[in-house]
Amino acid sequence: MNDEATTVVSAKNLSLTFETNDGPVHALSGIDLEVDKGDFVSFIGPSGCGKTTFLRVIADLEQPTSGEISVNDMSPQEARKSRAYGYVFQAAGLYPWRTIERNIALPLEIMGYSKADQEQRIAQTLELVNLTGFEKKFPWQLSGGMQQRASIARALAFDADLLLMDEPFGALDEIVRDHLNEQLLQLWDRTNKTICFVTHSIPEAVYLSTKIVVMSPRPGRIHEVIDSKLPRERPLDIRESKDFLDIAHQVREGLKAGHSYDE
Repeated sequence: MNDEATTVVSAKNLSLTFETNDGPVHALSGIDLEVDKGDFVSFIGPSGCGKTTFLRVIADLEQPTSGEISVNDMSPQEARKSRAYGYVFQAAGLYPWRTIERNIALPLEIMGYSKADQEQRIAQTLELVNLTGFEKKFPWQLSGGMQQRASIARALAFDADLLLMDEPFGALDEIVRDHLNEQLLQLWDRTNKTICFVTHSIPEAVYLSTKIVVMSPRPGRIHEVIDSKLPRERPLDIRESKDFLDIAHQVREGLKAGHSYDE
């Protein structure tokens, strides 16, 4: 983060309660957080701690019950309407009847980009995620990892500064996941996007992030925010370094202190 950092996401005393037939469910409580331009922020915690819910609030897919939140100094609704962010879901969500290039083109078509602009942006984003040459393939012809890269390309196609990623690599095997983690870091370094990333993996959170938000459940709240001192350039073997292991230990202790392992 530099001295001229600009706040991209700001949440103040944010809470969200779902009303259900069994009574209220307190999904988020008293969330205070600022995400600055160029940050890579990972949210980690057990199921039910509100990681995905908070991401959905940023994206205007859920509305908070109380508190304040802004995205690029706008309300989430205004940010959504101005296409201020791209969203990558747990599943790639590609349309099987569309080729990879036509899947990436979908938000551009909706937003009214010309055919020439679409072609240029598709080519650029395919290159960013190392899928050049696969534009005419259909999703079923690609591996799971390649499908997720295509999903990331689709989220990047209209060049939003903020990328919201909800556990995009959770279903992939460890080798593929490691490779995509490396590629995502390279993409983040080249584009200087601001990334909010949900994960259940401590090594993934530590490897990717400039800031790790440790959350605890019942109700979902922020237990601790850990700033990473790791260098921006991170080969995979940095995970064996003392600095990496120290941060991982701090995250693990934070999860324990937040009662993440209670049944």
